Amino acid sequence: MNKSELISAMAAEGGMSKAVAKNALDAFIAAVTKAMKAGDKVALVGFGTFAVSERAERSGINPVTKQIIKIPAKKVVKFKPGTDLAID
Repeated sequence: MNKSELISAMAAEGGMSKAVAKNALDAFIAAVTKAMKAGDKVALVGFGTFAVSERAERSGINPVTKQIIKIPAKKVVKFKPGTDLAID
């Protein structure tokens, strides 16, 4: 499912126009992004939790040249699904 398909599904489920659903999805994405940049967790009960995690610097191998390279430390977003988010 891509973004436009998600907007269509949200509009159908919520009984709203696609424009309103698009605005709601954009606002959700903006709010989660802002919280992640601030280092906060976003927990949606029954769905899951978005959290920021730090990856340490590590060494890797360039697959083309086979030389050892340093991969810098960085922050990444992780998602942990909630227990109610079951796909049967």
